[in-house]
Amino acid sequence: MQVAKDLPVVAVRVDGGGGETPAMNMQAAYDKVSLLVSGNAVVVFTISGCCMCHVVKQLLFGLGVGPTIVELDRCASGSEIHALLVRLSGGGGKRQQVVPAVFVGGKFLGGIETVMACHINGTLVPLLKDAGALWL
Repeated sequence: MQVAKDLPVVAVRVDGGGGETPAMNMQAAYDKVSLLVSGNAVVVFTISGCCMCHVVKQLLFGLGVGPTIVELDRCASGSEIHALLVRLSGGGGKRQQVVPAVFVGGKFLGGIETVMACHINGTLVPLLKDAGALWL
């Protein structure tokens, strides 16, 4: 079973007036997220005060991981990154929680359900070791 997904390519479209389109904002968010996740073993996108975000952070801390944490409600480009995470999580028809969004080893692992499932079935620690987030 393969859990992690590669980040999709997002198209950029420039309008005639020289202003930014939503696609350009999405591309900028994609570039920021790509830079963050490629340079850190584990990145967690959260919203402050979110209980499920707290659970994921505590699980990772408890395992000995020091993740990079981005609180979207305190980040200047948080709304654009949030929109990108909606697309990554397949957010469309059904309403699902977008945060926490966890990236391990440069790939999108998923949200709370995926992280907890990986922890329960024993695949989370090997993923973290392969990403260089754990040394034991």
